[in-house]
Amino acid sequence: MKPTIKDVAKLAGVSFKTVSRVINDEVTVKEASRSKVWKAIKQLNYHPNLSARHLRGAPSSIAFIYDNPNSNYIIEMQEGILTQCREKGFELVIHPCDSSLPTILDELLQVIFRSGVGGLILTPPLSEMPHIIARLNDEDIKHVRIVSGSSSPDDLSLCVNIDDRAAAFQITQHLIDQGRRTISFFGGDPAHDSSNKRLQGYKEALLANDLKIDEDLILPGQYSFDSGAERASQLIKQGKLPSAIFGCNDEIAAGAMFYAQNHGVDVPVQLAIAGFEDNPFSRHTWPRLTTSRQDNDAIAQRAAELMIAEICPGRYDIDTTSGNGFEPQLVIRDSTARGQPATN
Repeated sequence: MKPTIKDVAKLAGVSFKTVSRVINDEVTVKEASRSKVWKAIKQLNYHPNLSARHLRGAPSSIAFIYDNPNSNYIIEMQEGILTQCREKGFELVIHPCDSSLPTILDELLQVIFRSGVGGLILTPPLSEMPHIIARLNDEDIKHVRIVSGSSSPDDLSLCVNIDDRAAAFQITQHLIDQGRRTISFFGGDPAHDSSNKRLQGYKEALLANDLKIDEDLILPGQYSFDSGAERASQLIKQGKLPSAIFGCNDEIAAGAMFYAQNHGVDVPVQLAIAGFEDNPFSRHTWPRLTTSRQDNDAIAQRAAELMIAEICPGRYDIDTTSGNGFEPQLVIRDSTARGQPATN
């Protein structure tokens, strides 16, 4: 088997990022480490790949790669990344893709060769697909992942982490505090780990309040308005109307609200509904949606900041080891608590 950059790092006793910096002839590497790396490269007969060599000559642009049907999410991410790119003189390449295609890895490599970007910013589900991350690491392609939950200690990637589990616990606890006891969870795309983490937080809140987890009220779906409407239709037609619905994002929640109200259900008197992410339209539904504000602009800016610091080590005074975690914050509105002052 052809040796990889990780094999070199292991033999030299350094991180794979140090190996990358030695190969790229970056001046920030100590001479002792540089010597160990070149010794290991020679011993293993390791040859840096074409994509790594290509990246060295093009450190003035980054790529935002995504597969997500939520247009508000993509726009906010794009704006946050652009803020950092403009500030630091970088160009941004934007590339939507279909992560379910078997050719997705080849497509990502083609983006790098075609555009000459210095690194990639990946959002879910791409950022949470092990075979893609492993290939990027093996090819020594710089990247930053936006992921749900915390990173593993042995993770080779730079990550921006979102605590979806804690935020979902907070939303579910709010619904319980409003006197709701039968709470349905409308899931998002199972390929996104955020959906799984939000389901975990929902279940933990129920158990913390001695409430039964009813699997019949946990309905998987997609991150879309239509998915929320379809799940609400399913419950109402079966005569299983809960006292609350927690939609895995605002579009799901809005779809559920639309269907429920069109079929004579009073929101929030009969049915409280909460979403997630605080998309702009969550303030324009009626009643306005209770949600959890996920600061996508700040998340994206941090990801871009980390990416640029990785491409240009030593050029910017950036601490890449802290400030990478974000926890969405509960925003209470009329869809769960009519008669109480909204928090926004």
